[in-house]
Amino acid sequence: MTSTGPLGLDPDRLSACVACGLCLPHCPTFRVTGEERYSPRGRIDAMRGVESGATPIDETFVDFMDTCVQCRGCEPACPSGVEYGALVEQTRTVLAEEGRISPWWQRLGLKALGHHRVVLAGSTALAGAQRLRLVPQRLGLPDLPLRRPRPLRYSTDDPDVWLFTGCVMDAWQRRTHRSLAALVELAGATWSAPGRGGDCCGALHSHAGLSDDAARLAERVIASMPGDAPIAVDAAGCGAGLQHVGALLDTPAAHAFSARVLDASTWLAQHADELPTYHGERRQVIVQDPCHLRHVQRAHSDTRAVLGLVADVIELDDDGLCCGAGGAFSMMQPAMANDVRARKVATIERAAPAAGAVLVASGNPGCSGFIGAAVPQRFDVQHPVDIVATAYGATLDD
Repeated sequence: MTSTGPLGLDPDRLSACVACGLCLPHCPTFRVTGEERYSPRGRIDAMRGVESGATPIDETFVDFMDTCVQCRGCEPACPSGVEYGALVEQTRTVLAEEGRISPWWQRLGLKALGHHRVVLAGSTALAGAQRLRLVPQRLGLPDLPLRRPRPLRYSTDDPDVWLFTGCVMDAWQRRTHRSLAALVELAGATWSAPGRGGDCCGALHSHAGLSDDAARLAERVIASMPGDAPIAVDAAGCGAGLQHVGALLDTPAAHAFSARVLDASTWLAQHADELPTYHGERRQVIVQDPCHLRHVQRAHSDTRAVLGLVADVIELDDDGLCCGAGGAFSMMQPAMANDVRARKVATIERAAPAAGAVLVASGNPGCSGFIGAAVPQRFDVQHPVDIVATAYGATLDD
């Protein structure tokens, strides 16, 4: 059911919040500001005001919605099962349609993500600008690669598992794709990269309120990986976005597609018995869960299962609180994002061994880059798949 209010929100979803406040400790923007308006409860109250006509869609309301990281850490903590992500995504869609959020330059950048050659060229140019110290550090970008290993290629419509490569992940962390492919082969399975059109999942577009663009990209991605084989995704944000395709398009084909999507660590955990027994040195690894793996996919236990094959896992004490990257949030709201990141860095420092470099596992390019950029001399942030592949000595033959 959809309301006739300005935001078009489902009234049942909106009324599910009973303002109990159990979400507050899990909201990164509330934690750094201490202000009710920057909490899920406060934002839902603002949505109700707009839907009822009691308050207008003004700059204050836009600020409430534009400063949400969309980490969805509030959802697992909510005893009423409030679908906060759906509420904020619909609200941001309306605000974007009215031109109140997602400025033209952000839309232009997001449009480029569907053209992979442009993404690769732009990433290389940005890497060169970094070397010349022309990129502001406040953006929190990792050191981008000037060169990349060979890409994964489409090979068949009938693999044991599809390996989704995506846009930013392929430009920034292609090594991880190759590590995943090597581990799939080590487990005795076959893989293929997507065919034409499988180069952007549209998750960042959904976050920005550009739902029509996200839907167009989703339709392309569905066509790029036909059949019934599972789809392993090594970027947590992309995995959550592809699992949302069914709700976005609401067609039988889209729902069937979403049901095939799983995180790379989940696929590896399901096939752990096919991997050889590890006899090498076990390193200590701190696990930082990307929000869209822990709070949306709720598959973070699989990361621990896979890392546990080769390493000793060290847990953080913040119950999965967001790192502040939040897709494009660190670039759109840098001051607030940096405050959120400072808390995450302090948490990692508390868990870290007394001396030496700290190995941190994080399965999303935004998170790993944003955290690693904070203290690169202290933290070595790697993808869990890379850590496991390196331990096994698994490499992909061209």
